[in-house]
Amino acid sequence: MKMAERMSRLGTETAFGVLAKAQALEAKGMDVVHLEIGEPDFDTPDNIRAAAKDALDRGQTHYCNSQGIVPLRDQIAKELERTRGVAIEPERIVVTPGAKPIAFFSILALLEEGDEAICPDPSYPIYESVINFTGAKTVPIQLKEELGFRFDIEELRSKITPRTKLIVLNSPHNPTGGVLEKDDVYAIAEIIKERDITVLSDEVYEHIVYEHEPFSIASLPGMLERTILLSGFSKTYAMTGWRLGYAALPPKLVEPVVRLIVNSVSCTAPFIQHAGIEALTGPQDSVPKMVSEFRKRRDLIVNGLNRISGISCVLPKGAFYVFPNVKEVGIDCNELADILLNQAGVACLPGTHFGRYGDGYLRFSYATSLDKINIALERIEKTVKELST
Repeated sequence: MKMAERMSRLGTETAFGVLAKAQALEAKGMDVVHLEIGEPDFDTPDNIRAAAKDALDRGQTHYCNSQGIVPLRDQIAKELERTRGVAIEPERIVVTPGAKPIAFFSILALLEEGDEAICPDPSYPIYESVINFTGAKTVPIQLKEELGFRFDIEELRSKITPRTKLIVLNSPHNPTGGVLEKDDVYAIAEIIKERDITVLSDEVYEHIVYEHEPFSIASLPGMLERTILLSGFSKTYAMTGWRLGYAALPPKLVEPVVRLIVNSVSCTAPFIQHAGIEALTGPQDSVPKMVSEFRKRRDLIVNGLNRISGISCVLPKGAFYVFPNVKEVGIDCNELADILLNQAGVACLPGTHFGRYGDGYLRFSYATSLDKINIALERIEKTVKELST
């Protein structure tokens, strides 16, 4: 059986591959600390689960509007107006099974062979994977450690060509935890408004921040019509397995994306959408509690990593990842990640899984307990010390 050539251009999300290797080691009796998977280790709040159960009992188990049920789209529009300060019509909201399809469908609808899309590097690998899948060209822009893993605005300007059709933004950022500053966002908007370019703004970590609130480019005058504002419920409400995401789209993109939904997944499960309504309208106390715990974990792992000879780690401003520089350890980051997993029982990802500029870095997710982070730090320090002798 011969696969279509385009399949050679489609990558994957390597965290799941590392998870499988870690679980295989656990099956053989090894104790593994999981710092590879990016999902909150908290349970979905009780009120959200109760809303889903109630929806099931009321028979919300059939096909529904492919764009998303109207009550959820209404609440999402209100939430975006509250948090971004702009009025968004529910007709521009699209609901999908997880936030990832938003990126997939939007890029498929927008890009074709010969187009260019500027994408941060390192970055969530699905962006580049899907851009390449369409036959378009990914143009990487380096996130720089000395800038807190932000990119240089003038470098962005220099990378734009007449073929540039899309710019991907992700703030708070996976894998580095970096957050764009307000001045960055204003400058990016000015560059974009000079040209016919769409922005994919991935804001799925919007509520997991530790200093200043992230600032959405969609909030700026003239940018809502140019922005694919992507978000979801997985991170904020610990709903990763529920698969519930959404976007506010430019008007011309709504119908093509809904058509892709119809052709692929038909619709998002209605009882899960009713859980989403409860997530937005019900008690919000679980969110700051979770973020407070993440802050403790962030401080613990950053301080611990910075005490290890050969490793330096920038303090992230959002999400739940650290992206330490391990170049001074003197071992390729891919090899180091393998050693940490197979010999030390610490599962993590090499920075190269997120792009060429991730070389020399590791990504650790600190979405696990303080006790487990302490165990991981002890194992990492011991392993690095043994490698240097």
